[in-house]
Amino acid sequence: MICLALSLLGAPSLCAADTAALDERIRECNELFEEMSEMPDNAIPKDLISDCYGIAIFPSVLKGGFIVGARYGKGVILYHDRENHRWSAPAFFTIKGLSYGLQIGGQAIDLILVINNKRGMKSFLENSVTLGGDLAAAAGPVGRSAEASTDLSLKAGIFSYSRSKGLFAGISLEGSVIKTEEKSNEAYYGTNITVDDILFKNKAPLSKAGKDLINILQSY
Repeated sequence: MICLALSLLGAPSLCAADTAALDERIRECNELFEEMSEMPDNAIPKDLISDCYGIAIFPSVLKGGFIVGARYGKGVILYHDRENHRWSAPAFFTIKGLSYGLQIGGQAIDLILVINNKRGMKSFLENSVTLGGDLAAAAGPVGRSAEASTDLSLKAGIFSYSRSKGLFAGISLEGSVIKTEEKSNEAYYGTNITVDDILFKNKAPLSKAGKDLINILQSY
């Protein structure tokens, strides 16, 4: 009713329920990364995080299908300024894709994408990005250090990780499309804000949930 009243008055359709749901998404991303950081032998190497240009976190991506499979999830992306070790506010994105082959059933997996170069980060300024097409993606290394994977990181714009049943491991996301959620970003940060404003121009005000997520990334 509140949303309807606002729309009739010509005001932006910004509701407490909208921001609460987006806050909860950021908190889920926070919890996912915190749980991952407590898995020293099967986690993303810390030097990958400290040297990366950004990270995408998608909790509870749904996968399912028979012969032809599909995945869909919602998450956030943050830019990492390596010079001053600062993280941007989280911007809202979706991920979806198809897969082919012998498969049946469904499950929910957690996804973390480590973005290895600035060109890769800049690609998310487009409305959508196709992994394996617009941006090279590869299953990422796990463990305490990624020193042995330096050559691989130069070739892959993104390292992908998934968690299912408590274990993180590299997976292939070839053909998956990551798309900007313009309405969610505007609902959370204000009208007419862009992904460029959020990730690279520091124009998005940090919420408590956003600050908490940045704190866990910095502590890792």
